[in-house]
Amino acid sequence: MNTTSPAAETSNSNNNGKRRRHLIIVSILLVLLLIAYGLWWAIYARHFEGTDDAYVAGNVVQVTPQVGGTVVAIHADDTELVHAGMPLVELDHSDAKVALNQAEAQLAQTVREVRTLFVNNGTLNANVALRVADVARARADLARRQELSGTGAVSKEDLEHARSALQTAESALQATREQLASNQVLTDRTSVASHPNVQRAAAQVQAAYLALARNTLPAPITGYVAKRSVQVGQRVAPGTPLLSIVPLTTLWVDANFKEVQVARMRIGQPVTLHSDLYGSSVEYHGKVAGLSAGTGAAFALLPTQNASGNWIKVVQRIPVRIALDPKELTERPLRVGLSMQVEVDIAHAEGTSLTAVTAARTEPVYQTAVFDNAGQEAEARVAQIIAANSNAALPTTH
Repeated sequence: MNTTSPAAETSNSNNNGKRRRHLIIVSILLVLLLIAYGLWWAIYARHFEGTDDAYVAGNVVQVTPQVGGTVVAIHADDTELVHAGMPLVELDHSDAKVALNQAEAQLAQTVREVRTLFVNNGTLNANVALRVADVARARADLARRQELSGTGAVSKEDLEHARSALQTAESALQATREQLASNQVLTDRTSVASHPNVQRAAAQVQAAYLALARNTLPAPITGYVAKRSVQVGQRVAPGTPLLSIVPLTTLWVDANFKEVQVARMRIGQPVTLHSDLYGSSVEYHGKVAGLSAGTGAAFALLPTQNASGNWIKVVQRIPVRIALDPKELTERPLRVGLSMQVEVDIAHAEGTSLTAVTAARTEPVYQTAVFDNAGQEAEARVAQIIAANSNAALPTTH
């Protein structure tokens, strides 16, 4: 026997109706959300690929000595801004200074010796002329005596003396000509400055000058000092890392995308970036500069070995380099190693995924001219020594 009252049945019916309405409303909302998501993905999201596995990278320039020595002064410390050419570290240059003085003295002496060779050419030419005159005089004297010998005015002994004098004069002329030829070989087709002996001594001066100049280590670029490990009094060898310089004006972002994300990625596509340093309100803009020729695991120090029996597939990531806007970097500087959120607009996929093959570069990607001064100064010093000793008076021989 059913004891349910009509009022209870009506209440249950109302509750069931409310539940159905709620389910219908929830279902409609879910469908609308799915439609909205589908539209959002079709219109916007499918044209973008993003990752938060991205970090700021840059050139970390190590400062290393070209010569060994003892550190006597340090002119910059961590976090300080240094400009290209500014001295950073000084080594004791006492030995290098002595070596330079010796090389300069040797060059001066060599220049004077070579000058003597050129002067000797003139002296020997004059001697040849004198010997030629002696031969002519001896030959004329012999001819005259021969004419007189028929009359008995000249004895046979005088005639033999005349012949002997001519032979002596001719021998002296031949010896003087050989001396001249020998001396001319040492100076032929050259000058004091271009003489091999002078060039060899000049090279020694340049080497000594460069060794002295390299006792002062300049900043190769403008940037901020980092990782200073050198200390005053430390004995350093050539190639020892002393400190690093980071130029914050030439930074980029290395974004590691999954291999399934890079199929439509092309060089030149626009990129939007956000840094955790400044928050999501600050937006950076860049472009895809290039895609790596291999995955990150392929270039690891210990590459993954997949030839074993227990193999598990792991989605690989491909490093993508993103060039940043220099103006934005100037306004809001970044630091090497900072995390970035990256979003690439892949709507335009008509470009290339690898850098196109082009002609060899005619200009370097990076360069510095701070080391050129030492070579130019060494050449100027050599020219000064040669000029000073080329014009100096030679000692008079008696």
